[in-house]
Amino acid sequence: MKATIYHNPKCGTSRNTLAILRETPGVEIEIVEYLKHPPSRETLAALYARAGLTPHEGLRRKEPLASDFDLDHVSDEAVLDAMIADPILIERPLVETEKGVRLCRPKERVSEIL
Repeated sequence: MKATIYHNPKCGTSRNTLAILRETPGVEIEIVEYLKHPPSRETLAALYARAGLTPHEGLRRKEPLASDFDLDHVSDEAVLDAMIADPILIERPLVETEKGVRLCRPKERVSEIL
């Protein structure tokens, strides 16, 4: 099974989720360091759709940059635009397999798609 993780190596939850993937037999891992190689708008929208999330739910609200937006009064499209402009706003880690996509907070959520 292939698993793609949208990963930030500075994030403990992301590192721990990657460790779970590495410890799972039969998983071929693709690591996308999304801060260096951000997903396209279309890819990000598709990931959220497969995960059953809105862009608002996938927003990293703890990020100081997020406070620059009136998040309760902007559209999902505007949130996606902000995430593409500043990928630090993407909550992580997102993991995609053939079984689905999960925002792995907590890290154990990855088991739902393995």
